[in-house]
Amino acid sequence: MKHTMFAMVLLVLTAFGTPYAAAASGLVLDGVTHQPIGDAIVTIDHHIMRSDKAGGFVSDAPDGATVQVRAPGYRRTAVTQKAGGPLTIALLPFRPHAVYLSAFGVTNAALREAAVRLTETTSVNALVIDMKGDRGMTPYHSPAREKIGAAAYVGEHAPAIDAFQSIIDALRRRGIYLIARIVVFKDDPLAQAHPEWAVRDAEDRPWLDREALRWVDPFSQDVWRHNLDLAEEAARAGFDEIQFDYVRFPDASGLRFARANTRANRTAAIVGFLDAARERLAPYNVFVAADIFGYVLWNPDDTAIGQQLETLGAALDYISPMLYPSGFTWGLPGCANPVADPGQIVRRSLAEGKRRTGLPGVRFRPWLQAFRDYAFDRRVFDADDIRAQIDAAQAADTDGWMLWNPRNHYDAGQLPR
Repeated sequence: MKHTMFAMVLLVLTAFGTPYAAAASGLVLDGVTHQPIGDAIVTIDHHIMRSDKAGGFVSDAPDGATVQVRAPGYRRTAVTQKAGGPLTIALLPFRPHAVYLSAFGVTNAALREAAVRLTETTSVNALVIDMKGDRGMTPYHSPAREKIGAAAYVGEHAPAIDAFQSIIDALRRRGIYLIARIVVFKDDPLAQAHPEWAVRDAEDRPWLDREALRWVDPFSQDVWRHNLDLAEEAARAGFDEIQFDYVRFPDASGLRFARANTRANRTAAIVGFLDAARERLAPYNVFVAADIFGYVLWNPDDTAIGQQLETLGAALDYISPMLYPSGFTWGLPGCANPVADPGQIVRRSLAEGKRRTGLPGVRFRPWLQAFRDYAFDRRVFDADDIRAQIDAAQAADTDGWMLWNPRNHYDAGQLPR
């Protein structure tokens, strides 16, 4: 039966538009249920194809070639093409339950080890690690940053800076799923090093946000290339996923960019960058994700920042909305005080995102609030608040969840086992 299925695989595949001749066939299966996985991404060198509904794919991969495969909701894997018959590739189901570590947190032994201990006592099995944080700092000596004159390090004298690769290797040996967070267009060191790329105000001065930080122009291809260089560094370091944050225009009026600040231009710039990221990262078989505002799931337009929900799915493996109840300062219909019912915010927002995009829950992985409220009554989010959000995410069949605490403090007692 299995060989009959292989004999019937007659796909016409392309590699970035170029015909990819069929000589060998393969099948992608769920490693637990042994059911076929359709639409899995198969990468051989720079050539990308997808499995059909029956899990099949064909390629001209020679013996000894590395065949890389990934699909949302599974661990990525790589196998070697061998002679003597079709290739069967089993993917193991996996849903990340992640906590966030800033560039300072991952280089601070105490904070890092506290996060790692969560993987031993709770359901946490993943870490989101800043490879370029909100202030443009990296936790390692980045050749891309140094080359462009924007190098800025967290804890420059900390021993972990020089040992960063060994830290990542140790986390991988423990089986922890690693997500590299890269803040894209909010980049003060880059804007200072290259003021010609900076966002400007109405007086043509470099614009400063509420934190007195500069941003770089999302229309700039030079800015795109630099951030993709950083993403490639993270992929080579062994991260499973590259997550782009601040992949948007500033939420302020009266700013000047290289092109007219129209909705069409904004959305084209954001999607263009994400498409370029997917293409650049193709050889590494890493998942590609992006963070978006929570209200993007509800607003019919691009929220004036270039994040139009319906345009994001094609370029991304995962869409990561920031569903912090404190961020819903205008509430939702029928919910004037979001922090009083955090589960409702997560549940309804994910349902809206799935409805608008037609994507399954596994294509979303939300950020959840694990910090004190700042917009309503200043309440501390306790175990019940955190668990309500987690339960809502899991009920939506998302690809797991991520907890945000800017101080990198997480209480094992507040997390599911």
